[in-house]
Amino acid sequence: MKKLLALGIVGMLLAPMLGLLSIGVLMNPAVTNQANCIASGVILGPIPDELTVTTKDGTTFTLNRQQLTHAGTIITVGANIPGVGRDGILIALMAALTESTLRQLANTGTYPESGDYPNDGNGSDHDSLGLFQMRPQAGWGTVAELMDTTYQARAFYGGPDGPNYPSPRGLLDIPGWQQMDKGEAAQAVEVSAYPDRYQNYEPVARTILDALTIPGGGGSGVPGDETIPETTRLVFPLPTGSYVRTSQFGPRVDPITGEASFHSGTDWAAPDGTAIFALADGLVTYAGMVDGYSGQITIEHTIGGEKVATKYIHMWSHGIHVTAGDRVTAGQHIGDVGSSGHSTGPHLHFQVHPGGAGSPAIDAEPWLAGRGVEGIDAPTGGGPGCAA
Repeated sequence: MKKLLALGIVGMLLAPMLGLLSIGVLMNPAVTNQANCIASGVILGPIPDELTVTTKDGTTFTLNRQQLTHAGTIITVGANIPGVGRDGILIALMAALTESTLRQLANTGTYPESGDYPNDGNGSDHDSLGLFQMRPQAGWGTVAELMDTTYQARAFYGGPDGPNYPSPRGLLDIPGWQQMDKGEAAQAVEVSAYPDRYQNYEPVARTILDALTIPGGGGSGVPGDETIPETTRLVFPLPTGSYVRTSQFGPRVDPITGEASFHSGTDWAAPDGTAIFALADGLVTYAGMVDGYSGQITIEHTIGGEKVATKYIHMWSHGIHVTAGDRVTAGQHIGDVGSSGHSTGPHLHFQVHPGGAGSPAIDAEPWLAGRGVEGIDAPTGGGPGCAA
């Protein structure tokens, strides 16, 4: 009886806390926005007859209209799935380019019936089929389903409404995919024996996405190829004394999933609402909620004669104070620290990308230290107001 009485008392004490926790989850803007927002803003334009592209390693080739039509299918499917966004579409294009060079491949050696469906040739990679080389035996779908390009695109993106949920996992089923290197995210879905191949096709995927979509089609991004003058100075992105480093660049155990992962930035914890400053003069190429729930600002700079992009992540939507296309100066108050998206508390996730936003991130701390980045105090007044 004593044990039962003790359990009853504990239950009464925990009930209010559990109720508050449930309310917190329901009211969390990250959860609400993720459920309700289709944030891609991507609109497919005319399909050209051909497109010449170049891989990261310098290989140039030409895609034909059929291949570009398949790319259009991947773009259209992704644009209509909540949570995918432009980055998710880019990853899907990288995967299909790597696996099939955007060809819908049959595999008559393993599945003779696959040749009865519309296809662009015959593949011979074990028992794989189609644009993403998915395997019926791994549970991706039937031969008939996988010989449908729209089905394959839906399967790659995954998510609760995907055809295979919860397994095999599509992109939306990968925890923290938005913070991964794009090649790493593609590999997380494909689980290839050659995981480093996908990055080679990122420039190709970007060329396709830019060529096949309507500029400014409702999205928050702008082309990042405008001439950007050399920056006049470099400024640390948070006020002096306001922050503490909580996670370094590199391999780590994900604090939310508990799984081994690669952290592509540096995390500095700071109070919610702390001012975030632009590292250098530059052009804002993205400002908004990535996939509807994680605030991000991307700025392209010229630093030491080199194109460099910086990314500032996890702001709340009301804590983003610039828009795509804005010219900013070093030290400008561009946003406020938040905790949106894949986050356990208020902090700035900061990334540096020498070569531009499409290039891999590097460890920001030694890069900043090697350039003598100066500190800056928080502004005492005159900052931007918060949007409703």
